Amino acid sequence: MDDIVIKTFSLVTLTTVTFLPGGCAMSEPWTLAEGQHPQSLEKQMSDTVGTRFLLYLPEGYNKIDGKKWPLIVFLHGSGERGDDIEKVKAHGPPKMLETQKDFPFIVVSPQAAAHTNWNSNSLTVLLDEVIARLPVDVDRIYLTGLSRGGHGTWNMAADHPERFAAIAPVCGAGDVKSACHLKNIPIWAFHGEKDTVVSLQDDAAMVAAVKACGGDVEFTVYPGVGHDSWTQTYANPALYEWFLQHKRKPVEP
Repeated sequence: MDDIVIKTFSLVTLTTVTFLPGGCAMSEPWTLAEGQHPQSLEKQMSDTVGTRFLLYLPEGYNKIDGKKWPLIVFLHGSGERGDDIEKVKAHGPPKMLETQKDFPFIVVSPQAAAHTNWNSNSLTVLLDEVIARLPVDVDRIYLTGLSRGGHGTWNMAADHPERFAAIAPVCGAGDVKSACHLKNIPIWAFHGEKDTVVSLQDDAAMVAAVKACGGDVEFTVYPGVGHDSWTQTYANPALYEWFLQHKRKPVEP
């Protein structure tokens, strides 16, 4: 483990899940505290799945017995990949949570390794572990991400539509062939009109494909804005109010 990782995780308990003969798992509990803190997860499936992530716990999350909290999963863009967890705080909810202390969600912000795309299998392992360890309301799990994380949001939700109450992809684009998988998930997508990194037309095509399947999609296009459509999106309280209006729906065939 290099110096960066040692420093990054010096204030928390590293989590290693070790499988014993017969497939049973032993795992150490996370050290939990209010606010946003780095954590890690390592879990052996057919291969070992590991990820670093920021975990934000709202004030008083453990003071009301039986209370379940809504969860936001945030996927960062290309520039935040790597092994320095502090980079994940550059944009979106992790940046906001450095100063805002009254956010009424649990927030999980994983970090993708350098030169990789978001992987639905590893994200599913992380999501399952968070649900197992924390008081998450499984009917109010929301997924959002920007740029490469916007692509990941479209793709993860299409792969696992039964998991999410609503999604908000920002300046991303999905695979129109999977659009009908999303017809039961409320979607609010965002894009800059002048984006030269991720094509507005590709995102618009995904929105149109979901609508053609009967899906519920809002699409906000910011006039004159380039690739950075995330700053105003995540600064807008209306996004989080919109999340809380939605609970998970049964997935129709």
